[in-house]
Amino acid sequence: MQALSKAGLKALRNSACLPRKHGFARERHEMKTAITEMFGIQHPIIQGGMHYVGFAEMAAAVSNAGGLGIITGLTQGTPEKLANEIARCKDMTDKPFGVNLTILPTLTPPDYPGLVKAVIEGGVKVVETAGRNPVELLPPLKDAGIKVIHKCTSVRHSLKAQEIGCDAVSVDGFECGGHPGEDDVPNFILLPRAADELEIPFVSSGGMADGRSLVASLAMGAQGMNMGTRFIATKEAPVHDNVKQAILAASELDTRLVMRPLRNTERVLNNAAVERLIQKEKALGDAITIQDILPEVAGVYPKIMTEGAMDEGAWSCGMVAGLIHDIPTCQELIDRIMLQAEEIIARMQAMARA
Repeated sequence: MQALSKAGLKALRNSACLPRKHGFARERHEMKTAITEMFGIQHPIIQGGMHYVGFAEMAAAVSNAGGLGIITGLTQGTPEKLANEIARCKDMTDKPFGVNLTILPTLTPPDYPGLVKAVIEGGVKVVETAGRNPVELLPPLKDAGIKVIHKCTSVRHSLKAQEIGCDAVSVDGFECGGHPGEDDVPNFILLPRAADELEIPFVSSGGMADGRSLVASLAMGAQGMNMGTRFIATKEAPVHDNVKQAILAASELDTRLVMRPLRNTERVLNNAAVERLIQKEKALGDAITIQDILPEVAGVYPKIMTEGAMDEGAWSCGMVAGLIHDIPTCQELIDRIMLQAEEIIARMQAMARA
């Protein structure tokens, strides 16, 4: 492999790869970016919202390790339960943590105003929004001084989030677990495109696992990274061990895309239920409806995540499973990521000096 030239390394450190407008500095083994400054965290690592994973235990463990942990609001369901979960998390950490509010198209929507009120009254300072346009949720959140980071799967959606007043965005590449959108653009293209267009800072999401992921994300213009699947395979993740072992056993070839005919594409880990779902999609074609696949997708998360019934239904998992080989604590994982990132940056700086 040909070494980068000194000019190339200088460009990597000082130009669009690490944008000056958002700032990047290393000091006393900390990595400061616009994201760490915005959210008041030590490391530019965020644990994204995950259904039946983002409980107080998960969020507190990530925040205590220097990242930004996030409670999943819709897992709690009601404002009262969310308020209790926020209080539980505050008992476990004095560090910043956030709440995910995913806006879903449904006939019986959750009490979003009530959930927002619980977030504000709970003193939470960061909200991760996802799903549909969050514009209706923004005024009370912004009035309360809460920073909002919106998950986007395209540059156009990221620009819209910027336009309506989001403080940052999480840019989700095609590799991600859960909903990758319908454009199928991977992060090696999507992240530099976002850097070319956005004025607000953004983090990478999808395929993120280690220090290599973090440095690559920074090189492509992100100010940090969001990890989902990698955080499920940690000791503190409040899920059944069968889930963690399934991730360890999986390779990058073991996820499937389902619900494409419904334009609600989701990347999930393959299992017997997913195979049944795919067969239904093949048999029914464009005539398929959500009613046809309810047994494989409706209400399955408690059975999978809590009871460990791995073939019960489809559950979100990223291609990054192929890079996950152990179950560390969140502290061990984040420390390892930061050490590896520092070593990579030092190696690149040595190459520039050579």
